[in-house]
Amino acid sequence: MNLPNILTIFRMAMVPVFIVLMLLDMPLLALIVFAVASITDKLDGYLARKNNQVTVFGKFMDPLADKLLVMSAFLLFQHLGMMHVVFVFIILAREFIITSLRVLAIEAGIVLSAGISGKIKTAVQMTALCLMLGVAWLSESLIPGLPAKLIYDVCSWAMLAVTVWSGADYIWSQRALFDPNRK
Repeated sequence: MNLPNILTIFRMAMVPVFIVLMLLDMPLLALIVFAVASITDKLDGYLARKNNQVTVFGKFMDPLADKLLVMSAFLLFQHLGMMHVVFVFIILAREFIITSLRVLAIEAGIVLSAGISGKIKTAVQMTALCLMLGVAWLSESLIPGLPAKLIYDVCSWAMLAVTVWSGADYIWSQRALFDPNRK
């Protein structure tokens, strides 16, 4: 087990901690946990490439760890009224579609690694979610008049736009997988 894979597992272990902190209404601690977990996403990929430690485990588990982290945030934000259910549904639908595409690719003998649009999507989502967590903490404890709803909505729209673009990019780039004559 190499360091990048350990960081991926660590990110997955932070998901339940993040969920508990959110449900206990501790947005600052939740923000810290979420931010640390998000940073490990960049760090594990960087270390894997730099040290030539890219593994099949990492190619599969890194995107899964990202999905667990951001999906938990989306579901919690919807539950807490910070994000509309339609945004959450569309974003989750994209994740299921791309995961299905990965299964089709595996059957074709292809490991579908994260492309640039997927990396941009993840970076935008994690940044926007951190911003939303920061606003939740600030509006609750330090700045009562902060326009939290407006910031949540802008972040939600930004995440939705980049998520739809990324999903379309993945589908287009892997369109050969949908060819009915493919063997």
